[in-house]
Amino acid sequence: MRDILIIGAGMAGYTLARELRRIDKTVPLTISTADEGGFYSKPMLSNAFAQKKAAAQLLTQSAQQMATQLNATVLSSTRISNIDTAAKTVTTSQAQLSYDKLVLATGADPIRLNFEGDAADAVMSVNHIDDYARFRDSLEATEAGRQARVAILGAGLIGCEFADDLAGGGHAVTLIDPSPLPLAALAAPALSEGLRAALIARGVELHLGTTASRIDRAGNALRLTLADGGSIEADIVLSAVGLRPNTTLARAAGIACGRGILIDAEGRTSAPDVFALGDCAEYTMAGGNTAVMPYIAPLMSAARAIAKTLSGEPTAIDMKPAPVLVKTPSYPLALLPPPRDAVGNWEHASDAQRLIARFYDETGVLAGFGVSHHDAGSRNQLLAALGSAAPEAADNK
Repeated sequence: MRDILIIGAGMAGYTLARELRRIDKTVPLTISTADEGGFYSKPMLSNAFAQKKAAAQLLTQSAQQMATQLNATVLSSTRISNIDTAAKTVTTSQAQLSYDKLVLATGADPIRLNFEGDAADAVMSVNHIDDYARFRDSLEATEAGRQARVAILGAGLIGCEFADDLAGGGHAVTLIDPSPLPLAALAAPALSEGLRAALIARGVELHLGTTASRIDRAGNALRLTLADGGSIEADIVLSAVGLRPNTTLARAAGIACGRGILIDAEGRTSAPDVFALGDCAEYTMAGGNTAVMPYIAPLMSAARAIAKTLSGEPTAIDMKPAPVLVKTPSYPLALLPPPRDAVGNWEHASDAQRLIARFYDETGVLAGFGVSHHDAGSRNQLLAALGSAAPEAADNK
């Protein structure tokens, strides 16, 4: 019997492997990865510093331990050069592999911005545990008895988490973003304003409504010139402007891609017996629209469904609404943004514990929400109300 072959040993690949083993203990399973293959939780990369966790402490299991646990072959430090979907073979830097079913879990790559200046190549990003190790080394090298100065490009989810984490760890953080508020693409303005105030109280310096146009070396420091005419000096520049699905192998193999690798409701790509999930995938949603969903909940749902489908029980991915949990301890948030094309208004309510924002669409139906200082009860209550009418709308019927 030819293997089920998974390309990628990040959270998506290993989660799928675990789900598959819950159903089938013996089907031959191979996991190929370009890195060393150890397991770690990627979301922890953006909040590990204040916890004083080095890169090695984030690794919970080695590739060998994962292979034993999963009764699988884990091919670490193995690069893929070609996928032949007709012959069902994959050419790697070690050998040619055959498969019966193939799963692409190739993740996403950081978006690289083009900057002018002689230090444009000094911009770092953290998208992998090896990136985090280099970032930690850079922080330790620049401290020299004082706070390291870190300029973060991008006040989205990851940028805000890093800013809160590094400021909590005693570093001087500057956060730069073209939007007028942090988390502008995900959060209601009132919640974004609450986060802005909390970051400032944390000691983060904010430069919003502008971008970095060039980065130059200034002695031992880096000087960022901003589009609004200002400038900042930093020891480290960290880019957190977003991720782009890694579709390189899929496109070269002729597999249909949009922003990500296009998959149907069961996780199948356009190629026979080839599936995809995680950050590299572009999921088919209810109504036929597609979306890239770089979050944990969709990954878990996809892994459960694809594992059943691989085992002979075709199963649709159950994309239940799930809020994104923002790891900013100074102002923790749970966010479920409304659909991008939704027309409506945000309404706010607060008590001694939290601020709740509800988005009602033009028909008066709850289509999104956000809540600060949340707990399971507050999140579940809002989830249960999704799709229901606003109280005043219901009263008028």
